[in-house]
Amino acid sequence: MSLPQRKTDIGPPHYKQFLPPVIQKNYGQWKYHEEINAGLMVHVAESGDKIWTVRVASPRLISTDFVRELADIADKYCGGYFRFTSRHNVEFLVSEESNVKPLEEDLKKRGFMIGGIGSRVSNIVHTQGWVHCHSAATDASGIVKVIMDDLSEYFTSKTLPNKVKIALACCTNMCGAVHCSDIAIVGVHRKPPTVDHARVPNVCEIPSTIASCPTGAISPNPAQKSVKINENKCMYCGNCYSVCPSMPISDPENDGVAIVAGGKVSNLRSNPKFSKLVYPWLPNNPPKWPEVVEAVRGILETYATNAKKHERVGEWIERIGWEKFFKITGIPFTFQHIDDFTFARETFRTAATFKW
Repeated sequence: MSLPQRKTDIGPPHYKQFLPPVIQKNYGQWKYHEEINAGLMVHVAESGDKIWTVRVASPRLISTDFVRELADIADKYCGGYFRFTSRHNVEFLVSEESNVKPLEEDLKKRGFMIGGIGSRVSNIVHTQGWVHCHSAATDASGIVKVIMDDLSEYFTSKTLPNKVKIALACCTNMCGAVHCSDIAIVGVHRKPPTVDHARVPNVCEIPSTIASCPTGAISPNPAQKSVKINENKCMYCGNCYSVCPSMPISDPENDGVAIVAGGKVSNLRSNPKFSKLVYPWLPNNPPKWPEVVEAVRGILETYATNAKKHERVGEWIERIGWEKFFKITGIPFTFQHIDDFTFARETFRTAATFKW
């Protein structure tokens, strides 16, 4: 005997009530899907029912007016059904084939960028950046905008060996999934926080500030009723500043970005991978960040030219070896690429020969 379902206002409503009727009807009974063009695919159910997906790019930070516009478009062409993907793409779910072409034409007139399906660059996921995050070492939406503008042809038309997921995190706390993306940009601080000893006793809770450091670099400073920092242990993450605003870490001259590559979540063909360091530091040069844009395009185009079909960026790099990757991309290999973290022995190259 099944128990009656308790009614509650705790948590979100069940997701199934937001699915289009054709998906609810054929849930778990899909036969195949087909990519029609860069921004359109169709799913076909075992029953013969079909649903078309039109994908467009979306900014990470959006207004209520933008959401209302999306809702109006969805009401007009697809019964009000659309969704945001985990990469901030917007997908309109169309049940009637006759609405697909008018929808695409309407989206183009409104200036939406249609694409991102299949072996292309997906929309770039990113964190808050200077607009909101207090520990940011770089902007987020600004860099993403200029990179996406530069790589737009890889979203709308040009194909790659496989999908490429790009991400950005504005500091090393990495709330932007950069550790498992094909190419990722990470904001980096290069100096430890500055301790304002006069304000710390009045503004900060010292035990919480000490506990906030993941590497144990902060210890009490009883003489000044404050804290002190062991610079050799500090990883410049900015966690302490989140707890104690009297320990600012931002530094316009030394803050910048690093680029990592080769990560993925998928376990298709090979195991999931963490990204690895490619560029240790590039300067913050708003509003266009030319050095960062050039570096990302260089990695992407080298991958597009040299990778085999279906290889993700990390799979391509592992096949040719990191030594050859640095050689053909022209990226200088420096001491900063050597993993000297205390617990890094599992990541060391243990073979007697280099792999070319």
